[in-house]
Amino acid sequence: MVNIASSTKPKKKTAPTLVSTRNDLPEATRVTSIGLLNQALADLTDLHSQAKQAHWNVTGPAFFFQHELFDKVADAVFEQLDDIAERIVALGGIAEGTVRLAAANSALPEFAVEGKGAHIYVLALANRFALAAKSVRDAVGATSDAGDADTSDLLTAVSRALDKALWFLEAHFRS
Repeated sequence: MVNIASSTKPKKKTAPTLVSTRNDLPEATRVTSIGLLNQALADLTDLHSQAKQAHWNVTGPAFFFQHELFDKVADAVFEQLDDIAERIVALGGIAEGTVRLAAANSALPEFAVEGKGAHIYVLALANRFALAAKSVRDAVGATSDAGDADTSDLLTAVSRALDKALWFLEAHFRS
């Protein structure tokens, strides 16, 4: 079992300013969902870049397989970003999706850029995928409790994608 390092806490955010929409969800529900979705957007944007960092810099005897693995898990994360950002906007929010905003708001620990071996990259990414998946699962429950079944459903799909990528990563150090 891999020990999941604790993440750094994102900055406390103020409630988002909503734009006019005919979406009939209560404003409080939309504010809750937008906040959780923007956190997921920041975490997953960061996670994608960390997986690409590993993809670009992996070396060693298993280079080809791990190079492909890191690209595959990065793509799995990237595929989720557009749906998350579009749901934020559909709820009347502003998607905070720049790289700078992701860096400022991500709850994930920084990824070491110096090459320490392919196995270390696999472990580091597995830890980060596990943290991101847990955060998304927490958001599934919170959005459901807030009465936003559609956002909960979207985040459930994101959770499944993260869990599958985590499984691919963990398979490299299980015997």
